[in-house]
Amino acid sequence: MARFRTLDDLDPAGRRVLVRVDFNVPMQDGEVMDATRIERAATTLRELLEKGGRVIAISHFGRPKGRREPSMSLAPIAPVLARVLGMDVAFAEDCIGEPAARVVSALGDGRIALLENLRFHAGEERNDPAFADALAALGEVYVNDAFSCSHRAHASVTGLPERLPAYAGRLLEAEIAALEKALGGAQRPAAALIGGAKVSTKLAVLEHLLPRIDLLILGGGMANTFLAARGVDVGKSLCEHEMLDTARQIVARARESGTELLLPVDAVVATEFRDHAETRTVPVTGVAAEEMILDIGPETVRRIGERLARCRTLLWNGPLGAFEVPPFERGTVEVARRAAELTERGRLETVAGGGDTVAALARAGVLERFSYVSTAGGAFLEWLEGRTLPGIAALEKAAERMSA
Repeated sequence: MARFRTLDDLDPAGRRVLVRVDFNVPMQDGEVMDATRIERAATTLRELLEKGGRVIAISHFGRPKGRREPSMSLAPIAPVLARVLGMDVAFAEDCIGEPAARVVSALGDGRIALLENLRFHAGEERNDPAFADALAALGEVYVNDAFSCSHRAHASVTGLPERLPAYAGRLLEAEIAALEKALGGAQRPAAALIGGAKVSTKLAVLEHLLPRIDLLILGGGMANTFLAARGVDVGKSLCEHEMLDTARQIVARARESGTELLLPVDAVVATEFRDHAETRTVPVTGVAAEEMILDIGPETVRRIGERLARCRTLLWNGPLGAFEVPPFERGTVEVARRAAELTERGRLETVAGGGDTVAALARAGVLERFSYVSTAGGAFLEWLEGRTLPGIAALEKAAERMSA
């Protein structure tokens, strides 16, 4: 486990607690379309409130590029947060200065305020010292509960823990515990299912994972590149032909590390990429010149399920096919449900993350049936690459200073 302080080390009673949350949620016409991130953040917020803290939630939303953009205001999130918490949520029309100070100063013990979008100020993304000072002036203690933002060296992520006593929230703590267990302390045999469009975007992930797993399952467009590297004609399928040598090198490294590599043996193909296109299922060696591989076939689904039944841990990042367009979600959905079934039977520890992954697992109806599903995107991917996340490093440095 990373060496940082958690809420177990904090008595928030009567103190102003700045909590970095991630409320960058899907919104349409001023309405929150999916409150998952708000609901997950509620665990930390409730604990601080129940212990008498004066909670100040801070978040970004969208990419306003340092300008006030009404369509990216956090104001519509305040009533949703109030409903989730079952209490009034004060809203400040700015995250620094007099509007924020006025709302914060009115908070009583066990009460909460939400401040306006951090990214309305250019100083947030620049990690500007003056902006970080202005944020820090509002609180006495800082809590990072936004693992999904911790790969950014922004003022609210790395600047605040340099200025205030800093702690990890429950969500961030759970994210890191799940990832460290899946990568460093996984029960063996351990598998990684890596999908998505391109090998080039997952190259660092593959290199970091290979020595740590026993089975690597590849799907999506990136699997086509590996098939082509074996001499398979993939027709008009998405394929990085310039990455064939790289794919062969990864295969060689897998062999050297004793990692089994599982590629599709059959596929669902079509000549058009559209809803309910006419399809056929063929061996991967039977793709016609004008066809595209858009999903794994039933034999590949069966083989993946069979291999997962022998494993104890599964780390999942990326879909196995073009799941956004029916009927090409079937392979991903069937494998996800098989993994969920094994999880519920206590046979498999399942950890998944990444934007497309979460969407695919939601479509399969298994989000609550996996051991842990991370809503983080870039941070999840960078962790899988073995990178040090600036936000986590800042918490660790803060803990060192507090212990000195």
